[in-house]
Amino acid sequence: MMTQRISSRRNVFVGTASFVVLLLACASLSATASEIPAGFTEHFAEVNGVRLHYLIGGQGNPVVLLHGYAETGHMWLPLMPLLAKNHTVIVPDLRGAGNSSKPDSGYDKKNMAVDIHDLTSSLGFDRVSIVGHDIGLMVAYAYAAQFPQATERVVLMDAFLPGIGNWKDVWLMRDLWHFHFYGEVPLALVNGRERIYFEHFWNDFAADPHHSIPEADRRFYAEAYAQPGGMRAGFEYFRNFERDAKDFAQLSATPLSMPVLVLTGEKASGNFLIEQTKLVASNVQGQVVMGSGHWLMEEAPQAVIPAIIAFLDAKS
Repeated sequence: MMTQRISSRRNVFVGTASFVVLLLACASLSATASEIPAGFTEHFAEVNGVRLHYLIGGQGNPVVLLHGYAETGHMWLPLMPLLAKNHTVIVPDLRGAGNSSKPDSGYDKKNMAVDIHDLTSSLGFDRVSIVGHDIGLMVAYAYAAQFPQATERVVLMDAFLPGIGNWKDVWLMRDLWHFHFYGEVPLALVNGRERIYFEHFWNDFAADPHHSIPEADRRFYAEAYAQPGGMRAGFEYFRNFERDAKDFAQLSATPLSMPVLVLTGEKASGNFLIEQTKLVASNVQGQVVMGSGHWLMEEAPQAVIPAIIAFLDAKS
């Protein structure tokens, strides 16, 4: 996650007239709804030594949605029914998050990508598009880089790629202390105070802390990470960044050839992730969402949801 303020003059996505109805639908959706959307079902899968919880629904070319830190697959609720009109949508909780199991190890992003590949393979899909936000984008990149023949399109949303370009300019930023906050003492400090800890992310990484993660979702996520092993697993995402950096540096030797869309918040990643992605992929579209911070789905759904759908619906 990032607080780097990088301004940009890139135009925000301008939809065609056909998206007017979609925009209105986005505005009316409740991001705080906890029920499973109509047409989706809940399942568990034993893959790669982990029990993954996932939702699936819709019909058409498959799309996998990967959440980031301080959230779960719940973050995609507003997008799921809209995307399901033309796609089979698979929404897992990552290893260690939500209702997925929380093993002691396996949190490097290459291995987490194997989790997802094994899941999609078990569902009978030999080729998918993949969307990732925050930690999820790192898993999405690792998926596409390891399994390019199984990847149709990729969407990367607001964070950074360890090991690529000037990534340490972000990793070592003083106000991003949480990247280095793990171990027994941090676990003891946040035990029973998960909500206080996560308020830092939800408030400080938003363009406006009053227009960020809704209250009902904050309660939902705090309870999810307060489950036994939840915070330890979350910290493991960060502990593995140096290993991820080495892995990604090696993977980047072979650039991605499939279409990649990069969405970032003007008040968060800005152009940084877009420029990083151009170092690892040859067919990149970049869009800075003006006025938004890190929490793109919550802060700017009217811009982000149509952009994702248009990109995934496009013909390769």
